[in-house]
Amino acid sequence: MGARHLYVHLPFCAHRCGYCDFVTVVGRREQHGAYVDALLRELALEGGVLAEHVETVFLGGGTPTFTGGSELARLLDALPETDELTVEANPETVTPELARLLRAGGVNRVSLGAQSFRPHLLSVLERRAGPDDVRRAVYLLRDAGFDNISLDLLYGIPGQSAADLECDLADALALEPEHLSCYELEAKPGTRFTHAHGDELARQADAMEGYFEQVVDALTAAGYRWYETANFCLEPGRVGGRDLRARHNLAYWWGRDYLGIGMGAVSTLAGARRRNLPGLGRYVAALQEGRTPPRETESLDEATKERERLLLGLRLDEPLPVADVAGALDKKAAERLVAGGLVELTENGGGPTVSLTRRGRFLGGGVTVELLA
Repeated sequence: MGARHLYVHLPFCAHRCGYCDFVTVVGRREQHGAYVDALLRELALEGGVLAEHVETVFLGGGTPTFTGGSELARLLDALPETDELTVEANPETVTPELARLLRAGGVNRVSLGAQSFRPHLLSVLERRAGPDDVRRAVYLLRDAGFDNISLDLLYGIPGQSAADLECDLADALALEPEHLSCYELEAKPGTRFTHAHGDELARQADAMEGYFEQVVDALTAAGYRWYETANFCLEPGRVGGRDLRARHNLAYWWGRDYLGIGMGAVSTLAGARRRNLPGLGRYVAALQEGRTPPRETESLDEATKERERLLLGLRLDEPLPVADVAGALDKKAAERLVAGGLVELTENGGGPTVSLTRRGRFLGGGVTVELLA
């Protein structure tokens, strides 16, 4: 049937934040055009793996909205029609012109990287946007007609307190976003960020469980559905029955096939996972010559796919069919965790299902790992 989901990687950023470990390139405005040319060539080479109807397209980065306006418009015009077209944006890049460009290009969902509304925490994160930039970006997107905006927040930032997080959540809710993604800060060992903040990161690690519960309690009390470990959307009754879950990300969690294009982009297709290698020069050069970019490929056997389906599927608030993960599920461990109030096993007309209880979801990965055969 073909992949129904497309990821497009735009690596360019104005600045690399100290905690970031994504495939990014700072500046290089003179190369934006050549990179978009390469993306379109890769899409033409690989387009045959896509289904006739593409359900979701996601432009991630990097900072997609740092890409030059004319190049971004050209890319948007070339993408397949889709039900959900998401673009990630940093608040300081959002102008009236950019908001109109995104709308004209068919974008119907924007994911805005707020991270925090506390100036001292934004400074620690080396973010360039201030709290007012976040608010201004949301207002400009609303003025342009966007009715599906997601805000990203981080917790566990060096110097953050529970009171800081409470204020961040209140400031985010005041903007009435349709969706919120709230992530635990993960700083990779050996980075300059961990060298600068190592002791404080260790202290914050001890506070993570409390922060997590604080996030869930505040957002569910405000009418948001905790549909995935780190993701929340307004309940359908609040927005005219619309399902505001991130459909592109749901495809990952459900184990669907997807095509990724761009340097560093990952694809899962027909039982194999492949990754375009990082390196702007070699990515562009290969496609200028009509070749696929350098890649590494991993075969996915049924056991691996079932394990991933279990690990990712239990991040969601919906029951997972046991038939989908039968080979990966340790039945005795499941029964033990049911007795401990962490897991639910349910029988229904469609077959047995497994899910985590609210308490089990707070413990998350630890419970899921125990369930693995």
